[in-house]
Amino acid sequence: MRQLWKIAYRDLTRNRRRSLLTLVAVALGVAMLVTMTGLYAGAIGDSIENNIRLQTGHLQVRDDSYDEDKVGLAWEDLLDNSEELATQVQSIEGVKAASPVLWATGIIGTREESVGVRVFGIDPLSDVHKTVRDGLADGQFIQPDDRGGILLGRRLAESMGVMVGDQVSLLVNTSNQQADEATFTVRGLYHTGVPTYDDATVFLPLSKAQAFTRTEGRASAITALLDDREQADAIAQALSGPGFTLLTWRDMNQVLLQAVEMSMGITYLMYLIVLAVVAVVIANTLLMSVFERVREMGIMAALGMKGRQIMMMFMLEAGTLGLVGVALGVLLGSLGVLYLATVGWDIGEMATVATAEVAYGEVIYGDFDPAATLALSVGAMVIILLASLYPAWFAARLEPIDALRTE
Repeated sequence: MRQLWKIAYRDLTRNRRRSLLTLVAVALGVAMLVTMTGLYAGAIGDSIENNIRLQTGHLQVRDDSYDEDKVGLAWEDLLDNSEELATQVQSIEGVKAASPVLWATGIIGTREESVGVRVFGIDPLSDVHKTVRDGLADGQFIQPDDRGGILLGRRLAESMGVMVGDQVSLLVNTSNQQADEATFTVRGLYHTGVPTYDDATVFLPLSKAQAFTRTEGRASAITALLDDREQADAIAQALSGPGFTLLTWRDMNQVLLQAVEMSMGITYLMYLIVLAVVAVVIANTLLMSVFERVREMGIMAALGMKGRQIMMMFMLEAGTLGLVGVALGVLLGSLGVLYLATVGWDIGEMATVATAEVAYGEVIYGDFDPAATLALSVGAMVIILLASLYPAWFAARLEPIDALRTE
């Protein structure tokens, strides 16, 4: 084996330019896939995290009859003991914060423009809404006893030409299926970096939202944040009871999770295409080496080298090229992921094409996935070795006499 390795190494260094170009091709292919894997993992992870911290939480408690698609405000569909239930949820070990929330749909307007929005009635002091509170870009955050203030997304305010201190009208449906309109003062502007959220969500203090929609102290849901999101199922089980629906973050992000599963087929196809190109480069390099060394193969065969040893020699060449190329590719790809994780990729207005269920931020950050990188590296090596089988077999089947006669 050592002798075969020496011969393989000598051949690789014989034509250094060709070997170097092959290494570059392998490294660039693997680096591109590692970087794209990190970007994809980061985009999906960020989207799920954005949905959790801005909309769904890790866990929600709703009335059995509540229909999220209709955003209904009928009393029988809402939680009538929301404060007590939120306190009960918060007392469970593993729950970081829990708070009632009231959802409604409305139209916010000025004299020149009106926009459809989602109205969130929240407890401004709860850590459930810490992300929005930390994202305050201008003005002040709403307070629990504020009867005339409203919080708008900065992007929404800019599109409507509204500033802090301006007044806007808000029209909402109420619990009795009638519309009501009131004037509010813009207390502050927030910016979360998620356009689909900032463009269409306004906040009122929970008590004001309940009075405005005539829901009489009721809430649409109890939203909870957990210390560990993987404990969501266990905590939901502990809270289960008649009349309530418990939803975990997985239940509420099914659209996104299903989209991820569907897109994996396309992702794997892309991987195979790139690795197939790398395999063709390896096979071409080895075939060229075989054609250049036909007489040498004949001499080796005449001296007693067996066909399987010749095959092993060429596979050692492919394995060396593949191993070094994959290692360099993983290194370069990891640097690319590190750059994306630190600086990110600013997609700007591209984020606005996402849906409410797929909450992409304006900047997508990479996330290194060790398991995916390992699987990709092993897959690349397997494909490279498979690609070397034909050149190795071709060299092994050369007849010594015919090979020696080759000019």
